[in-house]
Amino acid sequence: MAGGARGIRKSWQGIVVSDKMDKTAVVQVERMVLDPRYKKYVRRRRKFMAHDEKDECRLGDRVEIVETRPVSRNKRFKVVKIIERGKILAKEVAGNDSK
Repeated sequence: MAGGARGIRKSWQGIVVSDKMDKTAVVQVERMVLDPRYKKYVRRRRKFMAHDEKDECRLGDRVEIVETRPVSRNKRFKVVKIIERGKILAKEVAGNDSK
């Protein structure tokens, strides 16, 4: 692509559910989808590993992630900004993972 033009990158907002790795945050993105048969909204959750260069994300933070080139085997996103600092305790986040 000439002139530095790039495609439009997808971005999502989610909550950090793990910050144990170095320069990596696991972000859970939740979206509401209309069920085709029952016509009710259902929650769909997906976890993404996102590159956090400054290692500033903490458990429970609401962050914005954006698509990027592959950084490692599982990381294809990077943290763009921290929207809101976390108010969730580690126990509550861990409880959501077991479902």
